[in-house]
Amino acid sequence: QVQLVESGGGLVQAGGSLRLSCAASGRTFSTYAMGWFRQAPGKEREFVATINWSGDNTYYTDSVKGRFTISRDNAKNTVYLQMNSLKPEDTAVYYCARSQATVITVTTSLYGTWGQGTQVTVSS
Repeated sequence: QVQLVESGGGLVQAGGSLRLSCAASGRTFSTYAMGWFRQAPGKEREFVATINWSGDNTYYTDSVKGRFTISRDNAKNTVYLQMNSLKPEDTAVYYCARSQATVITVTTSLYGTWGQGTQVTVSS
């Protein structure tokens, strides 16, 4: 059974950067696409970024394009989210998730395994 553990969240001022990591257990990490989602207080969970199994195809929600970069290291069973030029509206709990497919997808229901989340707070 795959388990996902996020780390790297914290408090940062607007304009700052954070790098989130998601470490996966299990031998099937490299087979599937991975994604990052976030949920702000009082809001629904939303898609942030996704990366395919090999790491050569990515997709982002419009609000983070040009600021966030998703990447993966299959040798380390880890997916990353580099977040630059952070804004207060990026404040949320960030979750990584493993897709049930190898290709990228933004559909939340196609992600079957989720981490516990890591808090990101951006102060103005």
